[in-house]
Amino acid sequence: MHNKSPRPKPSGLDRISALVKGHRVLAITAGGCALALLGGGIATASTIAASNQQVGGQYAGGEQISSNQTIQPIGDRVMTPFGKLMGSVVSPDGRYLVGTSTDRSVDLQVFDLNTYKPVAAAGTLAATSFATAATNAGYGNMAYLKISDGTVGQEGPVFSPDGKFLFVPVATGIVRYPFNADGSLGAGTKISIPTTGGLQALTAGMTFSPDGSTLYAAVNGQNTVAAIDPAAGTIKQTVAVGIAPRQLKFVGNTLYVSNEGGRQAVAGDTTMGSYGTQVPANTTLGTSTTGTVSVIDTASPATPVSTIPVQLHPTAMYVDGTTLYVANTNSDTVSVIDTKTGKVVQTFATQPWASSTTGYQPTAITMQGDHLLVSLGRANAIAVYKVDRKDPRDPASYIGLLPTDYFPENVTAVNGQIVVTNTRGIDARGPALTFNKGQGTTAATGHGTHATTASLTRFTLPSDKQIQKDTAAVFVQNGWDKASVKQAQGEDQSVVALPKRIGDPSAIKHVFLLVKENRSYDQLYGDMKQGNGDPSLAQFGQKVTPNQHALASQFGLYDNTYDIGTNSAEGHNWLMQGDNPAYTETSAGEYTRSYDTEEDVLGHQRSGFLWTAIQSAGKTAKNYGEFQYGEGKPAGATWQQYYCTAKGVMAGGDPAQLFTPSLQLHASSAIPSLNAITDPNAAPFDLAVPDIYRYETWKQDFEKNGPANFNMVWLSSDHTGGTADPEAQVADNDLAVGKIVDEISHSRYWKDSAIFIAEDDTQDGADHVDGHRAPVQVISPYAVHGKTVSTFYSQINMVRTIEQILGAQPLNQKLAAATPMTDAFTNKADLTPYNTVLNQVPLTEGVVTAPACGYDTLGATGAAAQAVNAAAAKAAAVPAAEKTVAAQWQKWAEKQHFTGTAHHDAVPDYDNPELMNRWTWYQTQHWTTPYPGDAKIYGPDDVPGIPAGSNNHNDAG
Repeated sequence: MHNKSPRPKPSGLDRISALVKGHRVLAITAGGCALALLGGGIATASTIAASNQQVGGQYAGGEQISSNQTIQPIGDRVMTPFGKLMGSVVSPDGRYLVGTSTDRSVDLQVFDLNTYKPVAAAGTLAATSFATAATNAGYGNMAYLKISDGTVGQEGPVFSPDGKFLFVPVATGIVRYPFNADGSLGAGTKISIPTTGGLQALTAGMTFSPDGSTLYAAVNGQNTVAAIDPAAGTIKQTVAVGIAPRQLKFVGNTLYVSNEGGRQAVAGDTTMGSYGTQVPANTTLGTSTTGTVSVIDTASPATPVSTIPVQLHPTAMYVDGTTLYVANTNSDTVSVIDTKTGKVVQTFATQPWASSTTGYQPTAITMQGDHLLVSLGRANAIAVYKVDRKDPRDPASYIGLLPTDYFPENVTAVNGQIVVTNTRGIDARGPALTFNKGQGTTAATGHGTHATTASLTRFTLPSDKQIQKDTAAVFVQNGWDKASVKQAQGEDQSVVALPKRIGDPSAIKHVFLLVKENRSYDQLYGDMKQGNGDPSLAQFGQKVTPNQHALASQFGLYDNTYDIGTNSAEGHNWLMQGDNPAYTETSAGEYTRSYDTEEDVLGHQRSGFLWTAIQSAGKTAKNYGEFQYGEGKPAGATWQQYYCTAKGVMAGGDPAQLFTPSLQLHASSAIPSLNAITDPNAAPFDLAVPDIYRYETWKQDFEKNGPANFNMVWLSSDHTGGTADPEAQVADNDLAVGKIVDEISHSRYWKDSAIFIAEDDTQDGADHVDGHRAPVQVISPYAVHGKTVSTFYSQINMVRTIEQILGAQPLNQKLAAATPMTDAFTNKADLTPYNTVLNQVPLTEGVVTAPACGYDTLGATGAAAQAVNAAAAKAAAVPAAEKTVAAQWQKWAEKQHFTGTAHHDAVPDYDNPELMNRWTWYQTQHWTTPYPGDAKIYGPDDVPGIPAGSNNHNDAG
């Protein structure tokens, strides 16, 4: 193992123990340079990515995180390893902050702001498991309440006016908890909001009426507001509002409701869907087009609800007297409403960097004195403005930025200080996780993406002069330099592989992006001695992935490149949008409106997608399954049929058999601009379709029609969980990758092509550096052959590189700040093609029902092939003592959306990870060995610590 870290780093648990103690965090200051940066010009590179910094390392600019940023917040930090903090609220007496949380089976976290420590929690995690986690983190005396409903709404809880009860939003209503003087919670009582037309309540923001008699709740999933008797738990009235209501605020007896999806559609609107509602939308860019605030006169229920238009995705609101501030999260602006007139009197931008107007994501608003503070989630900063509290028409004056931890979701002024709730804390640097993958390998323990953390940061508001100095730190931490998107100016027309400026010519004319599923760097490449790997974590090493190993040796090994997302819902967004919009971040507690937001218009940024940016640059694009879910698979089509068909074509059979009516897909997308470039024969995610079949369908189109300038292919078998066992599925994925590269490199397009290979996320593997470290590949005649590239890169840099090559404008500030992958390319072409390495693991390993064409014999014939078939059938058999429990797991698997059916499409990561790990382990061990740490082989409803029927989209809470 090679350790290239700049200095030794303590273990994960040691780091947690040190970080959770709330130490002073110093800010970087750089004099007045922030003002010069704000003047904006445009440059070629971020200051973040031009180094070998590793995620988790401490550097002069702060701690490196996976999203191309460093973090070094001002003030005091308290960090917890109990999952991502979502919405939060401060108790009426200012003593406690309570946040909803997700991803670690802990659903509520309570912090004492006097002692500045977490003091209580509630969740679906077993009490003994929580006690162990809390003790390991240095919080062994935390009170804990075991609950059964692990869903978390998009907004935070609310206290009763007297502070004695806490009301928490959940998917099907509200839970009312007694709140004790020591911060602990009593047993909850459910206030149910009925499901209507198949749509759950998905409760969001709540507030009490001025007299405290009525609790109002935004019923996000049903586009209504419910008036509730908080004691009786009965619904007194339901009022229709706009689409996807988020927060509620009272001014007198008038209730204001922010509607993230805007107004309801009317005749003539173009629309796209979001959780059963057609939303007015730009169907090319795939984004909503309206945002509204509904106005309800609660003193006169008969008065019609009125509407105030604002900008896109209004979420957070703040009331100051008769002035209402509204954060338009997707427009990166704040609307100022004078409630006396019911009009927007000004809208100001929360876009601090001149080089990009998109992607800062204002998520919360508070005020101290005449200073308005707005949290910018994707900038890890609080923007500070001076406002005229007497006249809301007076333009807000921008002062500067204050650095926070990772993704500040909420900001509030309390007890003379500012408290920030940071959803992702210090990134996924929590306790090590264990992964049981790969035939014949040991359990691998290391960093994982689901080791999510969260934090509070607290500070006294600095002087305006100091805020201006702190602004420089935020610019450095985000890589916002003077000119990150330098345009072609005509004076330099030399043709190179990777142009220095957007719009300059490139020797590369065809770009291919192959998107795979869920593997970490060490899991695949830990056994490659030329890189910074840990061979003990290489569960799918060279035997299973011979092509990816050969490609890394020939075209370059990247051992310091990271995915950003925790799971697929986030990962595909980072690849296709260069961001994970705040809507998806806040949906993570339920994942019910949508999981992967391909089908949900509210999950799309206003600037569009990678393919639309490329098309706007005058280039062409094609899609083979990526970012889509309408697969149109024939009923009854099986993995075995697709496997045999692909094998037959690979052996020289008629390619027409790929498209027989019993197998042919009719894929489509809810996004018209994606649908227009999609090959309907290409399969989206579906573990009943092997990747060698995806390769063969892609090959037919490639040889017949040639490539576009930009080509996307989704290869999903390495997700695992399908018909074959995990090792075989990863081997299938590897063979398809090798064959696609082989095909391109032996074609006439090779001389001007580049192939990028990426995982959507790395959530299902361990890594010794960081769970986000990914097995990325860059393959081209212009790739740096035979080298190990240890420059810090992420998916953001990869997307920026594709944009740079094809002349496309960066979609948002994250991409604008990113450095193209300059160390991946050379201008001297090496046209040596790539030759596929045949799989060394049978692709049918673990398949219970033998394919009609027989098991994969790895080229053996005659008696040897018969022996292979017999051994495969024996290995796939379930021992008699475990047949009953295996049947239970098979029924569970059929409900996990691994494959499409007549009733639903396939969905990645639909399953609970603790259940998925056991399903994988049992398959791999042929139902002979209990999961590590378990007393026996459990059925899916009997796994310790997992509620019966639990299924929360790869999020165990």
